[in-house]
Amino acid sequence: MAQAAASTSTIDDTNRPWVGRSIARVEDAALLTGRGRFIDDLGTGPGTLHAAILRSPHAHADIVSIDLEAARQAPGVSAVLAGDEIKATTSSLVVGVKAPVECWPIAVGRVRYVGEPVAIVVAADRACAEDAVDLINVEYRTRAVVIDPLIALSPEAPVLHDGFSGNVASDRTFSYGKPEQAFAEAAHRFEIDIRYPRNSCTPIETYGVIADYNAAENEFDVLANFQGPFSIHAVISRALKVPGNRLRLRTPPDSGGSFGVKQGIFPYIVLIAAASRAVGRPVKWIEDRLEHLTASVSATNRATKLAAAVNDDGKILALDWDQIEDCGAHLRAPEPATLYRMHGNLTGPYDIRSVAVRNRVVVTNKTPTGLNRGFGGPQMYFALERLVHRIAVGLDLDPLEVIKRNLIPAGAFPYRTATGALLDSGDYPGAIARGVEEGALGALKVRRDEVRAKGSLYGIGYAAVVEPSVSNMGYITTVLTPAERRKAGPKNGAQATATVTLDPVGSVSVHVASVPQGQGHRTVLSQVVADVFGLNPQDVRVNTEIDTAKDAWSIASGNYASRFAAAVAGTAKLAAERIAARLTRIAASQLNVDASDIALARGFVSSKHNPDNRIPFSRLAALSHWSPGSLPEDVSHTIRETVFWSPPELAAPDDEDRINSSLCHGFIFDFCGVEIDRTTLETRIDRYVTMHDCGTILHPGMVDGQIRGGFAQALGAALYEEYAYAPDGSFLTGTFADYLLPTTTEVPDPLILHMETPSPFTPLGAKGVGEGNCMSTPVCVANAVADALGVSDIALPLVPSKLADIVRGAERIAPAGHLAAATPRAGDRRLHGEGSASVNAQPEHIWAMLLDPETLKAVIPGCQSVEKISATHFRADVTLGIGPVTGRYRADVRLSDLDPPRGVTLGGTANGVLGFGSGEGRITLEPDGKGGTRMHYVYEAAIGGKIASIGGRLLDGATRVIVGQFFAALARKAGGGSQYGEFSRPSLVARLMAMFGGRR
Repeated sequence: MAQAAASTSTIDDTNRPWVGRSIARVEDAALLTGRGRFIDDLGTGPGTLHAAILRSPHAHADIVSIDLEAARQAPGVSAVLAGDEIKATTSSLVVGVKAPVECWPIAVGRVRYVGEPVAIVVAADRACAEDAVDLINVEYRTRAVVIDPLIALSPEAPVLHDGFSGNVASDRTFSYGKPEQAFAEAAHRFEIDIRYPRNSCTPIETYGVIADYNAAENEFDVLANFQGPFSIHAVISRALKVPGNRLRLRTPPDSGGSFGVKQGIFPYIVLIAAASRAVGRPVKWIEDRLEHLTASVSATNRATKLAAAVNDDGKILALDWDQIEDCGAHLRAPEPATLYRMHGNLTGPYDIRSVAVRNRVVVTNKTPTGLNRGFGGPQMYFALERLVHRIAVGLDLDPLEVIKRNLIPAGAFPYRTATGALLDSGDYPGAIARGVEEGALGALKVRRDEVRAKGSLYGIGYAAVVEPSVSNMGYITTVLTPAERRKAGPKNGAQATATVTLDPVGSVSVHVASVPQGQGHRTVLSQVVADVFGLNPQDVRVNTEIDTAKDAWSIASGNYASRFAAAVAGTAKLAAERIAARLTRIAASQLNVDASDIALARGFVSSKHNPDNRIPFSRLAALSHWSPGSLPEDVSHTIRETVFWSPPELAAPDDEDRINSSLCHGFIFDFCGVEIDRTTLETRIDRYVTMHDCGTILHPGMVDGQIRGGFAQALGAALYEEYAYAPDGSFLTGTFADYLLPTTTEVPDPLILHMETPSPFTPLGAKGVGEGNCMSTPVCVANAVADALGVSDIALPLVPSKLADIVRGAERIAPAGHLAAATPRAGDRRLHGEGSASVNAQPEHIWAMLLDPETLKAVIPGCQSVEKISATHFRADVTLGIGPVTGRYRADVRLSDLDPPRGVTLGGTANGVLGFGSGEGRITLEPDGKGGTRMHYVYEAAIGGKIASIGGRLLDGATRVIVGQFFAALARKAGGGSQYGEFSRPSLVARLMAMFGGRR
């Protein structure tokens, strides 16, 4: 039965339990005063070396040759390792499906995405390592690229891995109930075809690894800001070719966010550990932001066709899912988890008894994917709730009415879905009724009508979702057929681990195998255990660091899938209760009363009927240390208790492929009003209401914080964020100039409402809450925008340019100008410009300078050397810095269309560790009638690879600066220049510097 949400009062009322109060967070004092201990804050052992990684500028290419010698000779360098050296000491990473495909932590013979590691340099410090990376010379032979998952299905598409069928890593079909009959008999069929884009959660702290190989013991000691799950421990130890008991994996005390992303660090753990083995010393690597955006992990992008069989009244009889999951260049464990995590929940909160499913997993030339907040939920619910909205419009019904007519009834719980999920508890109609009333939906509808009457664009959107938590680790095996599962052996459960310890002075310590990234583990666990022992939370010390060599953990351990409150905190309660039960029997013996008369409260253990008959808790708790002989014969020690808990409801998939993919299921009902500016087409959230049922609320303040954090990230997914790739696979959003995130200015204050239906399956009745808005908010906002614009199709993110195409139609082609642009090649990021200068020299003199290698070396920005191959062919080594990145390029320049001394065309290519480019420019020289020359130039350039990721606006401006620098230097060397046609170089440089907070 639903009950009111717990009070947020912080009054110290000792008659009330600590669980349910918003006490001050234990973690905050250190974090807010700069005393957090993150991985880069921790000291390293003597002799620790530092690593930098050379990454591929190409999305798909063979490595023809790689020259490491210059880098190996660089100052401070201990080792330079490429694919063959790493492969010699490691094994292929486990692939997420049964297929003869190799997956290494570094490219071996071939690169498959921009940013893939190609070589690693280990040196005395990071600066030396990065300098040496610039000296590595790699020759690539590019291959055709595929970045669209639908095109990847084509037989003509370039194949990434020979072990897959084309680019399809998995193709499975499922049928539950009678979907074919339902579609044949239904009055209506509604269908939606959507694409969910790639995005990521971009934590403040990037990846970090410190690895140390001990040759004497053939073991690895690794410190990494890895969040788990620890199923990956087995993957890492296998890849490093050591037994699991010779891989010690530790975590730092603090982690600067993760949201699932840091699970994807494990290939780098393997790479840095292999480097440590090669040099015989500890190796440290801290990822930079450009590396993280380009080459860590992102959420999957998904193409979905979803159809519904619907009655005239809007009742949905069946669903037909066709999902194509793009997992990027490599299918790394635990993928395709994102696709299958929601398999049991494909009907959402709705009572739909027939479902057909086709799931295909494809690989493309993009960064491999991994866990991301709410993984699987945003992609699935965007399709389902957009379809519900489409049904309402098609039948001329209120979307909320269609939602309510399809909800699972309040009295149906526990409810088994058609695809196998066991929904533990809830009152979905009741939650919606309360949300509508307390969120003032009626007033919002009045406001919508008033705003529309004034001619403005205003819409209301809804979303109703089930939020799963505590994943059944067997759900991923649904990707296998029943026969393959029987052969592999059963996998199921969600084991959580907690240890409670009493020390010789009676102090209480708690340790859990769950690494927090801001969730407040230490605070909540202290509340839970304090309630069991009758103590204050400050009396309980909580340790959340992990050391797999010493601590209790399981393959399912870790912090993911919103499992902390429901599983981990509940397991800590069970461990504390076991010790408390033994303490109660000891106290009964000491106080000469029956065990049923013992109470633990206010720091004492006393008789309920005679409170004066008592002893301090600390004295009783220490008894096992000081006087074990005085314990009753039927009571064992009370020093330590470790509990491994796994709920019986999480079974392996059955032979009909039904799977209860998560233990407990919260419910969220969102609605919002949005207004779209007719001029800028910016979407503004006018009001957002989110109703949550997450079972028992342990800490109201932190639940509120988790909801607000998820809402902010979901708003980014709805309105701003998208990993963008050029057709050649170049990553285009590698800085926060192009990958936009919402700030506090853009995030409105949502109205958060609660009701509680405790879960019968968890020790505390709690369910997960941290991921829900990442699932509900993007589609809720999209439905509101669709309502405002009166359109049936809408795509994320809802940036103004996309809405402009809907409202105003496609942008007209600009009129032809005096500069004829070259035909762009597929995948290039095109740059162009022109300028002129007056030079105090004759055209013949300037002409001669253009053909002189020494002059070219002097005037080309960043040029180290120029080699003359022929009279019209030159090669140069150039070092250039653009914005936050600097790199070395090898340029090949040719002169053509020579018209001495009046004109020449310069064309060429450049390749380097940061990417590649090509360009062509026409220079014309005309006498100015005063003894000098009017020099005019026009150019077209194209860039790709890693350099393309640093931002289009920055690149265009920087290219103009670099080209301008060339002609300015040429003019000065020829006798002085005074006039530039298209830009003012000093002012442009000043603007570029200002973008990065620098000064000229």
